[in-house]
Amino acid sequence: MIIRPAEYRALAEFRYQIRRFLHFSEESARQAGLEPVQHQFLLALKGLPGEMSPRVAELATRVQIRHHSAVELSNRLARQGYITRRRSRKDKREVWLALTRKGERVLRTLSLEHQAELQVTGPALVGALKKAIEQTKEQ
Repeated sequence: MIIRPAEYRALAEFRYQIRRFLHFSEESARQAGLEPVQHQFLLALKGLPGEMSPRVAELATRVQIRHHSAVELSNRLARQGYITRRRSRKDKREVWLALTRKGERVLRTLSLEHQAELQVTGPALVGALKKAIEQTKEQ
């Protein structure tokens, strides 16, 4: 299968637009006193689909990190006062997580900043995605 120059350009532009937004997100998290993965973890916790339990295992999947890394990350966030951890009453191996007021405040601030940024950069990101998808259909 041959990939045409226009397809490479479309993929490169899409990747650039994703990276631009991620760079904004990473810097925004650092300015708020969090590492980017900590912000991602808090957002994943708050934004879990209703049918999912706020357990370490689910958060590891949502953030795309290994379970033991999610355990350490949740321990660190708990020590910093952003989340609480409690063992399940039914299964003591399970750890359930919840945002604290401090976690809610920092996440709300960051989310408002991200929403504002998406108003500015979102159209370019969506346009790049559409172009990349269209290029794959033209083969």
